Amino acid sequence: MTRGEPEDPRAARTRARLRSALLAECAERPLEEVGVAALVRRAGVGRATFYVHYPDLEALAVDACADVVREAVEALHAWQGRPDPVRAPAALPEFFGSLTPHAALYRTLLAPGGGGPLGRVLHRDLRAYSLRERERAGAADAPLVASAVAATFAGVLADWLHGDLDGTPGEIADQVWQLLVALHASR
Repeated sequence: MTRGEPEDPRAARTRARLRSALLAECAERPLEEVGVAALVRRAGVGRATFYVHYPDLEALAVDACADVVREAVEALHAWQGRPDPVRAPAALPEFFGSLTPHAALYRTLLAPGGGGPLGRVLHRDLRAYSLRERERAGAADAPLVASAVAATFAGVLADWLHGDLDGTPGEIADQVWQLLVALHASR
């Protein structure tokens, strides 16, 4: 399917059932212990149907967690007018707080430092959004700053999820926000 084409409603429903089943399975056990057989049973679909939509469980897990990427991008850009350089927009601490129910799954897909399959998606999407915004504003060094913003956010998020950074969702949101504001102001 290419971008812009309407999605087949049946395929969308099947993928939604598979994503939901995976999140439910991962609430009970780590992703490494989830099997395709148990997943498709829970989703109420056949094994072959699973493989029509996803090559493996990791691809399904990244798709199931892709909303976290969209939410992160939206939270980082949820301010109007001139941003407060110290306090993050309310959506950002809410975003960090919302990660708790599936934190183990996010840790599996988002390696320390911001790598891993979910980290790559987060970096790509956040960089693209930041680049668009900086180019629209005519800001200097748009590609450089967009890359730095994406890497900084993905790295801080991953390290916080892995316990390498301490702080409540509000504290870590304010800290990463201050870094990102400084990156934007530096060029």
